[in-house]
Amino acid sequence: MPTLTIDPQELHAISPRLYMQFMEPLGTTDSSVEAGWDVLKDAWREDFVSVTSDLAPGAIRWGGILTSFWKWRESVGDSAQRPPMVNYLWGGWEKNRVGVDEFLSFCRAVAADPILAVNFAGDGRPEYIKTALGEERAGDAREAADLVSYCNDPDSAERRAGGFAEPWKVKFWQIGNETSYPKAGHRFTAEENAKTYLEFAKAMRERDPGITLIGWGDQERDTGTWWMRTLIETAGDYVDQVALHMMQQGPDKESILHGRRYRRDYAASWAELGKMYDRVRDKLADARSVLAGTGSSAKLAITEGHLSLRPHNKSEMLREWISGLYHARIMTLFERNSDVVDVATLADFAGTTWTVNALMLGSPAETPYLLPVGHIMRFFRKHSGERAIAVGKMHSTLEMAASRSGDTVYLHVVNTDLDNEVRFDLSVKDRKVVSGRQLTINPGLDAAIDSTALDVFTPSDTKLADVEHIVIPKAAVSVLELALG
Repeated sequence: MPTLTIDPQELHAISPRLYMQFMEPLGTTDSSVEAGWDVLKDAWREDFVSVTSDLAPGAIRWGGILTSFWKWRESVGDSAQRPPMVNYLWGGWEKNRVGVDEFLSFCRAVAADPILAVNFAGDGRPEYIKTALGEERAGDAREAADLVSYCNDPDSAERRAGGFAEPWKVKFWQIGNETSYPKAGHRFTAEENAKTYLEFAKAMRERDPGITLIGWGDQERDTGTWWMRTLIETAGDYVDQVALHMMQQGPDKESILHGRRYRRDYAASWAELGKMYDRVRDKLADARSVLAGTGSSAKLAITEGHLSLRPHNKSEMLREWISGLYHARIMTLFERNSDVVDVATLADFAGTTWTVNALMLGSPAETPYLLPVGHIMRFFRKHSGERAIAVGKMHSTLEMAASRSGDTVYLHVVNTDLDNEVRFDLSVKDRKVVSGRQLTINPGLDAAIDSTALDVFTPSDTKLADVEHIVIPKAAVSVLELALG
């Protein structure tokens, strides 16, 4: 039987923001943010706060393309006096009832670091700089700096006038979102992105020198050129983290994954998902290489990314365990790269209809619940150590990541084999394992969650009678918690 050896030597701290959620009002496509607000109580829904607290995101980001036309001052102060805003991307009106202070109060309620994205000069997109309705919606550096002051200055008159005496102390700020994705001529160039970023960064850091700044450095969609090189060459130490998105997680035009065709052949569907995993793996490796080549100490921030299947953002596969297994592979990949990845996410956050969300609010009569991707993020987040340790590659079908807190080792294991369990002997270098437990999710690839089957992804929890001989079931995700003597 093969032996898996874990080296307990601590390598580096693992950021809690590796398990981030991403909040963006989605207009007419999904009630999203507004559905989490209890209008009668004029507060966040208690069940929404409870389920999110259990999900335990290390951070929640406010942003998305919305921030290309979002004006933060419209979302603060007396809620009855806030003007509505047209959601130019997702359709409809946003009432701005959930604004800066409401978002930050939610983050505080669920113990998550807020990451605030600012209106980065409309990301250079003409349709948001001067809109179809004749509005001028692009923000400037002073507006972004004023938001830093609003959140962090103890003496901010604007915040105090709105009834919030104490500063929010927001540390993480993103400048630019998918800025490189539109075609050339419909966005900034790489040079304009970097130059404008530096202007914003200087203005914002002048208001609070202690903030962490995240700049857009992903590839151009039409050329594949990484913008992070130009960003770091231009802005240098003003770049603490480089943002990129993992939006390559979609199949070819004709695919078994479209609609419900995947149910005809789960093995073929899993093979197709494997190609997407490879693209994410290769892009992350490329990003690491490019960042290393700049000589910068900046980290990577994967602030968006999800599995994109038809029907758009509403695939039924995303309710089934096959998607949970896929997302577990992606999560262990991010964990293995946690020396350089500070922020990561696997999905959008919450809504009422989209299945790319981690949390489903559903109808007002439903209890909010986690979709498979949410269960994976919760599972790994709750059973993880504070510092990474090394684990060898032992079996071709296993994806693994390991961490440690004190004398407890945590091993995350994904068995990508749909047909066979994997058995192995376990050892920890120079230490003895005195006890252990194994938590496992393996309900079957077609097991699906909805409000009638909320316990379908509940992990089994078994005390290991023999801590040296491990069995990982087929198509399963396990966490091994090992106590060292």
